[in-house]
Formats: sequence, C-alpha cells, structure tokens
Amino acid sequence: MSLSYCTCTTDTQGRELAEHGSALFPIACYEENIPENAVPFEAVPWHWHEEWEAILVKKGTAIVSAEFEKYTLKEGQGIFVNSGVLHEVHMEKGLCCHTRSIVFHPRLVGGTIDSILWQKYLQPLLQNTLLKSVCLDGFSPWHKDALRAIEDAWESVTAEFEGYEFFARNALSCLVLLLKKHCTSFQSSLSEGRLRNTERIKIMLQFIHRHYAEELTTSLIAKSAMISESECLRCFHAAIGTTPIQYVRQFRIQKAAELLCLSQKKAGDIGAECGFEDSSYFTKIFREIKGCTPGEYRKQNAHAIQTK
Repeated sequence: MSLSYCTCTTDTQGRELAEHGSALFPIACYEENIPENAVPFEAVPWHWHEEWEAILVKKGTAIVSAEFEKYTLKEGQGIFVNSGVLHEVHMEKGLCCHTRSIVFHPRLVGGTIDSILWQKYLQPLLQNTLLKSVCLDGFSPWHKDALRAIEDAWESVTAEFEGYEFFARNALSCLVLLLKKHCTSFQSSLSEGRLRNTERIKIMLQFIHRHYAEELTTSLIAKSAMISESECLRCFHAAIGTTPIQYVRQFRIQKAAELLCLSQKKAGDIGAECGFEDSSYFTKIFREIKGCTPGEYRKQNAHAIQTK
C-alpha cells in the first residue's frame, strides 16, 4: 500500500469521498511534513467519515478540532477520532509540523457486526455518544501504549513487509482494546441540544460544500437547516468557533489553494471558480488567510505538490 498525502474531497453532506485502502484491506496511511516558515498545502477542512482515524504528531504542533473540542497537539502526542465525527486539522502558521495519520474501517479489527469482537469491543466505542475523540497527550499511563500501537500500525502498512496486514491489524486491535478499556466507562448520552447542534452543523456544512462557488449569506445557510440566523450563528460559534461567512471564505480559499497547486489555471479564473468574482478581493482575502498572494502560494508549493 503506497503512502498518501492528506487531501480531502467531500460529498454534499461533508462526508469524505476518498476510499481509504480497499474493500479487502480498509486502511490507509497519510503523512504531512511541513517545514518551518513554509506556506502549507493547507489543513484538512471540516469533514467526517465512517472510518476511525488516529493521528500522530511527529514534530512541531498540530491543531485538531473534533466537533465541540479543540486540541493543540505537540510532538509525541496524538488523537483518536470516532466514526461519524466532524473534524479538521491545521498547523500553526510559520511553524514546522510533521504528522502521520491512519484511517481505517472498524471491520478491519472487528470483522462483521455479528462477531464477538464487534459486539464486545467495537460496538461500545461506536455507540458511545460521548466518545467523539480521545486526546492522547501522554498524561494517562495507557496513552504511551496507544501511541505505540498507532505507530506500529502505520509503520507496518507503509513498509509492506511479508505479513504486514497481520501486524497492522494486531496493533490496531491493541489500540481498540485500550480505548474500550479506558474510554467507555461513561455511558450517559450527550444532551439533546448538543446532538441537535451537531446534526445542524452537518447539514449547513453540506450546503456550503455544495454551493460555496455561489453567492451565500447567513440567511441562506440558516434556511438549509431550517433555523433562524441567530441560531445559525450560535451553532457555528459553538461547534467551529467562527461565523458562517468566515467559514465560507476559509473554505473557498482552501479550494482555491488546491486548484493553484493542482492546475495551470490563471489565479483570477480560480478565484472566480471558487466564488470570488472580483480578482483583487480574491487576492486580498487569500493574503489574509495564507499570508501570501495566490501567485506566491503556487510558486512556493510547486515542488512539494509535484512530489506527491
């Protein structure tokens, strides 16, 4: 299995479209290594998928948001993100960051839903509405074992030695066992309000990801979830920490950054394609978010993208 780099294409519901691994071996490894003071190929935007995800920070700092929680992860730390949880990853501006992540389907470890492994160990994790994510910051004694299991699985899959599938599955089984043992003692559900907000955010992100190139207002975004503008603003602030329109601008710039690196289109055409009718305004917003012009971004990332 070849090593991949983090890109994220979603459907109209914000669900990631990428197939992680294959039906026979549903796991994929990703790596980002951004040097100090580099203009990054940007973070992974808000999305969700059925698979579990485990992220390790090998160097520098990564900021991971998982629905209502935000974590600043340093070298040697990591995080586990549960199935169906909205999340995003970005790096601190100007600082180096080297991350490794594994995205794998629960069936790789548990087999089918009628197996004892699935029912005894996986189901408690999948059905626990409190368990959105687990920050593996090293403060708990078992975190070291969990981080080692993630590292072992990543190294096995990327090395592809004889029998690596067994080694990877064994390492991830150890991770699941640790999570089940230490993270499922609290079985009470999240408040109805928190669950409702999560579903509303997914609907509104779905709308934005589908219509980002069009003219969008807070009113239109709110209507997509059948809520008021004030409720829309509250949901975005609580879940994502920004306003709907700020998120739209950031998402448009993210899409523009990808096109700048992956196509030869003119910057002005890319801006228009991503919802910026005025090229000077596109450049202004791009500079605010990325710290450079679209042309500078394309030039600084040309070599990195060619090697992917």
